[in-house]
Amino acid sequence: MTNKLKTSKTDSVPEAENFDPVYISEQQFNRALVHIKDFRKGLVAFLKQPKRIYTVNFPVELDDGTVQSFQGHRVLHNRVFGPGKGGIRYHPDVTLEEVVSLAKLMTWKCALVNIPFGGAKGGVVCNTKQLSESELRRLTRRFTAEMADVFGPFTDIPAPDLYTSEQTMAWIFDTYDVLHSGANNRSVVTGKPVSMGGSLGRHEATGRGCVYAARRFLSKALLPNQQDLGGARVVIQGFGDVGAVAATDFCRQGAKVVAVSDSQGGVFREDGLDLDEVTAFKAEHGTVVGTPKTLTVTNEELLELDCEILMPAALGNQIHSGNAGRIKARLIVEGANNPTTPAADSILNSRGIYVLPDILANAGGVTVSYYEWVQNQANEQWDAEEIDAKLQSKMYRAVDAVFSRWQGFVVGDEVAGERDATAANHERPLDFRTVALIIAIERVAEATLMRGIWP
Repeated sequence: MTNKLKTSKTDSVPEAENFDPVYISEQQFNRALVHIKDFRKGLVAFLKQPKRIYTVNFPVELDDGTVQSFQGHRVLHNRVFGPGKGGIRYHPDVTLEEVVSLAKLMTWKCALVNIPFGGAKGGVVCNTKQLSESELRRLTRRFTAEMADVFGPFTDIPAPDLYTSEQTMAWIFDTYDVLHSGANNRSVVTGKPVSMGGSLGRHEATGRGCVYAARRFLSKALLPNQQDLGGARVVIQGFGDVGAVAATDFCRQGAKVVAVSDSQGGVFREDGLDLDEVTAFKAEHGTVVGTPKTLTVTNEELLELDCEILMPAALGNQIHSGNAGRIKARLIVEGANNPTTPAADSILNSRGIYVLPDILANAGGVTVSYYEWVQNQANEQWDAEEIDAKLQSKMYRAVDAVFSRWQGFVVGDEVAGERDATAANHERPLDFRTVALIIAIERVAEATLMRGIWP
């Protein structure tokens, strides 16, 4: 039997804060833009707008013989560096606006870690918990058929995302391969089963990349008395593919995971959770809530626990202006996409809480997806050790690049542009999200001009 942890009352989200995903992505872009020198103004609209948007409505026959119509989206934001790359999510709350914002995010993510892909994203409006496996298979195949001329190994490459998996990717690959026979089509999707050309280490890549990013950041000595992961208390919101892998890797590095959660709530143990017990309990009961010898917390309360590292690895907009003032973590590592709002960024920065942003922290997934794509092109399969070494090196270099540029603003080598009017403390240096976006936007803009504007 678990007890409930007593915490302070969580305020509701302020109505004044705008949570529209396109608005948020534009705010983040604009914050970075004012610090970029000699930016060609005509490129702003090009970089803000998606290159192509596809929306399809299609029927699927359900197991009981009835027919249900579904809507799906695929957005290609930018192809300056290469094919579009991005996951497909199945969720009842998928909107076109969300998919557009996530496609932009992928563009900046790929540019930041120097992956030769552009940004793309897709989604189908559905509730996977109300669909059988055979219904999900038919839905996936029909959506893929609708996108048969959109997807392609050198044009637009899907991957797993929220409520999709390697099985989903296997269905997409098979459908595409039947419709485009006679070619090596394995690289049309990444995140496939290893037996079908998937990469070793892809399942662990996003969570593991977050741990590598956190470890490299701590080595920069910005947190007094915490220059490595040893003894660090870690709180993880989301115990799915990303959060569970990260939890295990944090513990292997000497950290102590004191709380985790899923959609039904979270569990806390001050001395550190036994992750094997939590995993076994979740496998049997479908939730971590109720794990023996733990205290129960809500997802909202979990975010405010005292810890060194907080990792939001669930949904977006979890850290906002209503709770950012009560966050006690010293470092936030974004395993999810868009978990922190712009208003929260300003509050956290004013309080001296560092944020490793999504385009940096969770870029391990697209990095190993790229390695899978390369292996498929060469009909090779690399050893897990080789992939892990490449992933670590890539994450370290990305953290180093952002930290070095951030230092330039701190010491005055770079002159900061006009400050964000919403910032709570104008004396604080730029936050790491803004610095990471500066680097990514500059790289995409430079490549666009290098390629040339024609005809």
